[in-house]
Amino acid sequence: MSRAPIRIGDWAVAVGAAAILLGAGLSGQRSPTSLDMLGYALLIVGGLGLAAHRWVPVTVLTVSGLCVLGYQAIGFDVAAIAFLIAVYATVRAGHHLIAVAGSLLMVVTLPFAMLLAHHDWSVGEAFTQARDALQLAWLIAAGAAGEALRQAERRADEAERTREETARRRADEERLHIARELHDSLTHQISVIKVQSEAAVHVALKRGEAAPEALLAIREAGREAARELRATLEALRDDSTAPRQGLDHVPDLVERARTTGLDATLTIEGPRVDMPAAVDRTVYRIIQESLTNISRHAAATRASVRIYYRPDALIIRVDDDGKAGPHNSPVHGVGLLGMRERVNALGGQLRAAPRSDGGFSVQAELPVEPT
Repeated sequence: MSRAPIRIGDWAVAVGAAAILLGAGLSGQRSPTSLDMLGYALLIVGGLGLAAHRWVPVTVLTVSGLCVLGYQAIGFDVAAIAFLIAVYATVRAGHHLIAVAGSLLMVVTLPFAMLLAHHDWSVGEAFTQARDALQLAWLIAAGAAGEALRQAERRADEAERTREETARRRADEERLHIARELHDSLTHQISVIKVQSEAAVHVALKRGEAAPEALLAIREAGREAARELRATLEALRDDSTAPRQGLDHVPDLVERARTTGLDATLTIEGPRVDMPAAVDRTVYRIIQESLTNISRHAAATRASVRIYYRPDALIIRVDDDGKAGPHNSPVHGVGLLGMRERVNALGGQLRAAPRSDGGFSVQAELPVEPT
């Protein structure tokens, strides 16, 4: 058992045991002497000490045993209820040898403690009365109950650990499967694009001709796609690795967008703060997907990327002057769906809609807790 704080249930058991012991002691109708007051105190301490049985079971076993010997030596003929519970707690905590040794010591010493209060008893009578105060069957039952519960808790912990390991293994297998699928389906095509564009640029330069801007953009896009695919495959194969693109790479995105003929600008406002890696990557992906959509579908000539840092949030807005309008809204594809899922996963909000004066606007607000 863990060294957890004392819980309400533990106090309930302790108070209940103390009340039973005190009630049994008071039922003897003894005259209130100073020695009897000590006996009552030992009854209460033996019961209340059980509150710490999860935290320090061996100490509780020792205290409860001494209390039993103490009040029996004073003359309180009260069953060793607290000691039985302490034996149960000690076995449950896994201290089997200590529980057995303590029980044997109690069985041997309890009759002699009783002889101190009853001088007219013989040793045989003391052992008989000790068996009544500490039933051997109840002692064995307490230990057996503690061991049974300990085994049940162990099996539950093992089952939970097995479930976690199974889930982790399945997640690893799924990541490897996705990595293989991406490698088989995309790596070859991207490599072909990259090689062909590199070859076309090389041939143009060899002829002394200027390579077209579109061809240079294709070459750079092929290089970037290869880098990102490689980083993604590494992340899928090793969960501790993740693609490194983030806010620091946003200027490169804007610059690549300019190579396609788009008049793209970047504006950053507010003091920058460190933020979680998930937010950093999400910002990059939103801007990347937005600029890609503008280049492919918007028929735009200008695009603006704005990043606003606020103490509690990060706002990203990407606008274009394309063909979208209030009455000509484009069909939302997988890219926008992916953006929305990323933002929702971080507890943020995403708005993607045509602007009233023409063009399209994507705005995301991500909550930020500085790291």
